[in-house]
Amino acid sequence: MELTVREAHALAFQAMRAVGHSEKEAGIIADHLIDCELRGIGYGGLARALSVVERIRKRPEGRRPISVVRETPVSVLLDGGDQAGYLVGHRATVMGIEKAKANGIAVAGMHNTWYTGMFAYYMEMATKEGLVGMAAGASDWRVAPAGSNQARFGTNPIAFGFPSSGDPIIIDAGLSSVMISEATLAKRLGQELADGVAYDADGFPTKDPANGLEGAFTVWGGHKGSALAIAVQMFGLLCGSALKPDPLSDCALFLMFMRPDILIEEEILRNQISAYAEAVRSAQSIDALDPPRMPFDRSANERRRRLAEDAIDVADHVVQSLEAIVTESERMTAAV
Repeated sequence: MELTVREAHALAFQAMRAVGHSEKEAGIIADHLIDCELRGIGYGGLARALSVVERIRKRPEGRRPISVVRETPVSVLLDGGDQAGYLVGHRATVMGIEKAKANGIAVAGMHNTWYTGMFAYYMEMATKEGLVGMAAGASDWRVAPAGSNQARFGTNPIAFGFPSSGDPIIIDAGLSSVMISEATLAKRLGQELADGVAYDADGFPTKDPANGLEGAFTVWGGHKGSALAIAVQMFGLLCGSALKPDPLSDCALFLMFMRPDILIEEEILRNQISAYAEAVRSAQSIDALDPPRMPFDRSANERRRRLAEDAIDVADHVVQSLEAIVTESERMTAAV
């Protein structure tokens, strides 16, 4: 189903309001979800809004305000209060950016949250302020280390952001062969997973996303990817997460922000990053249809295209399910 950008944002916003978020909170979450849609990451967009609603309805109790556990001029650790990670991540990023701009460098951590979203979103917030950023997020054990079929870490995305004289350079990569949101959307739509990306609860290979969600996914990059994912999981421990996080309720996120001028002048870095990006893009192409590109090139171009066309394609099932949630909420409100 094709929606305008405004229609898609309104649907996400209304769905978040339907499960008790304030207008400000619903706006923060909707902005993040629609940015995923604009970049072509549909499984992280409106489909994820459904997961947010389901998660809140499954555990309606326990949510409390986000709080500061520990803070210094160059650091902050937040207890997410079992709030959606989009909100906690946004708060941590804003606080980290403010501290880095004032003091040159800062770190921010958070735990006791879930669904932290697309880390590139936080990295772009940093690069818009002229900062270099890094993010590493750990979660409940869903991915098997290389050589095993039993989960021992999360999908554990890691991200970096660098300002340039044009589009920022942003790297955001999950360390699992398939992300949880991808598998969840495949389950909703009755689709199979690719070969070799999942095990069921008994450790046997499976293409059924439901079985994979009950078992384990394979790690991206073999032993090297496994080592990176283990490092990210330990960053989660640094941020106060449990050794074995509770499923979907104890994601942790580590963020680092720095002003370039604590090392070199910002303008010099921007120009050097841009020059390096052009050097990469100009590397000899093996396949003319798939030339070298910099991270974020595809995302930035997809977002520009969708904004220009004012059109986002979303699975009918996802739209209809969200509309039903909004309609039910409106009916219940009118009945009070």
